[in-house]
Amino acid sequence: MAGVRSFFLFAAIALLFAGRYGDATAAARGYIKYKDPKAAVEERVEDLLTRMTLPEKLGQMCQVDRFNFSYPNPSIGQEIFTKYMIGSVLSNPYDTGANIAKRVELANTMQKLSLSTRLGIPLLYAIDAVHGHNTFINATIFPHNIGLGATRDPELVKKIGAITALEVRATGIAQAFAPCVAVCRDPRWGRCYESYSEDPKLVNLMTESIMDGLQGNAPYVADFKTKLAGCAKHFVGDGGTIDGINENNTVVDNATLFNVHMPPFELAVKKGIASIMASYSSLNGVKMHANRAMLTDYLKDTLKFQGFVISDWLGIDKITTPPRANYTYSIEASINAGIDMVMVPWEYKEFLEKLTNLVNGGYIPMSRIDDAVRRVLRVKFSLGLFENPFAEGSSLAAEFGSEAHREVAREAVRKSMVLLKNGKTDNDKIVPLPKKVKKIVVAGAHANNMGWQCGGFTLTWQGFNGTGENISRNKAMNLPTGKTRGTTILEGIMKTVDATTEVVYVEEPNQNTAKLHADAAYTIVVVGEAPYAESQGDSTTLNMAAPGPDTISHTCASGMKCVVVLVTGRPLMIEAYIDFIDAVAVAWLPGTEGQGVADVLFGDHPFTGTLPRTWMKSVVQLPMNVGDSAYDPLFPFGFGITN
Repeated sequence: MAGVRSFFLFAAIALLFAGRYGDATAAARGYIKYKDPKAAVEERVEDLLTRMTLPEKLGQMCQVDRFNFSYPNPSIGQEIFTKYMIGSVLSNPYDTGANIAKRVELANTMQKLSLSTRLGIPLLYAIDAVHGHNTFINATIFPHNIGLGATRDPELVKKIGAITALEVRATGIAQAFAPCVAVCRDPRWGRCYESYSEDPKLVNLMTESIMDGLQGNAPYVADFKTKLAGCAKHFVGDGGTIDGINENNTVVDNATLFNVHMPPFELAVKKGIASIMASYSSLNGVKMHANRAMLTDYLKDTLKFQGFVISDWLGIDKITTPPRANYTYSIEASINAGIDMVMVPWEYKEFLEKLTNLVNGGYIPMSRIDDAVRRVLRVKFSLGLFENPFAEGSSLAAEFGSEAHREVAREAVRKSMVLLKNGKTDNDKIVPLPKKVKKIVVAGAHANNMGWQCGGFTLTWQGFNGTGENISRNKAMNLPTGKTRGTTILEGIMKTVDATTEVVYVEEPNQNTAKLHADAAYTIVVVGEAPYAESQGDSTTLNMAAPGPDTISHTCASGMKCVVVLVTGRPLMIEAYIDFIDAVAVAWLPGTEGQGVADVLFGDHPFTGTLPRTWMKSVVQLPMNVGDSAYDPLFPFGFGITN
């Protein structure tokens, strides 16, 4: 009995101490606030921040290319996470994916290494996903943003954001460098197709919708299983550079800056965007990556942005001319200006060494480091990465590139189509085209090239060269050949016309084409631009790619009744051809679902798209935007023949 009494006495004392000294007992058991999912995010952030050493903090400010881990072999690459404690990796636009399971395995392997460190801070894995999960084979590829602007359909754009998020999450990736909220004011800019419109109101409409789809209607992210962290880019004014030259200087007064270029970022901040990417460009002579007045004073202090500011690829290197002329200065200037995470992406050892020296030498205050790390951790906690660090791609893989997703993309294609001309007179309209005729001709290389209709940022940075069937042609373009699931414009036409209609495809018409096919009821001519991205797309002429002009000359100008479909990321010079073309429609860069082009050409769905930007007569008019005093376009902003 004495033993039993002693047991109950001990139990009573234990209960008394548990009630009176609960916090101390919890601490004795190893309670760590930042690991408690019930604690407030800000409390968790501050608790973790106080536990971090300087190397651990600086690692969170560094983003490297994931190939640092994979090559030359992962056993060497482990030190990225275990020694240097890097907090984020990215897949670059040449990191073409083909196997969902392998990409998920890679993401989880890197994550395990991150979690094995002293504090177990999870890794943030990011990628460009600007018109769908565009570097992954067989993903659903949507029209580029200029086409989405033409739809003026926010609900559709929200669906596109949601599908993009789901397909990216299916491959184990937690952040997308999207949306691009630039307001392109000059189509000579090689990134103009990444912009929804020249009109900030339309850009705002699309920004709000795409964010709801990508992140969910909540700060940072609503449901981490199917949503991801977004990144509004490029802050600020990248769409207004002199002569549309990429990464150039934007010279504007405050009225233009805050009424044209800033509104989409203000909206993104208000809706809780997780991160914002600084622009390569300069604002009134100051490199944006070193612009404290904009990054800190306005974005963080005035707008109260709570996420993190990330550099662009090698963005801080380009603060100097030539790039990396003084890398130590570039690090100091960018971090003190307000860059929180630097996309290094290769020389992370040098970056961390120099950043450490700058902090220890007092050139970058610890308060600035803590602010940067606090922002990165805030996003990671808000995402739920600490509770759910591992990818569960298998549960989402069945929806990757699904028919349901492709149907949304097809809807986007047909709603983005803009009809600029229909008949040489009001009495001889040619669209919608009849499906049942003896014979039709489809002309132009763009009609049967999946890579060309998708444009840049598809499979690779500059896009790819490939058709629905034969992917080896046109190697002279110096683009990688490739193939991804989808329907070319030609395939869409062939699926739509009556089974008795003969469809003749002429990739490159010549002077004999019109005579040889004189019995054709009509010709569909598909011409436009070859794929490009960023500076490689800058153009001083805005001419269509060869042999486009000859293709039109040998068909439309030779007496064949013709409809011209333009596959392009921006307005092109077409005034010289317009009189002898019966009808003109703009398909923009439609993505993988070319069937949507046929849907409207043949009348299964009406034309509803309208121009998201002004169509100039000549490049000498540029820049020319709606509302300008000297406004004399070939087709004005908002124009589009609907039926």
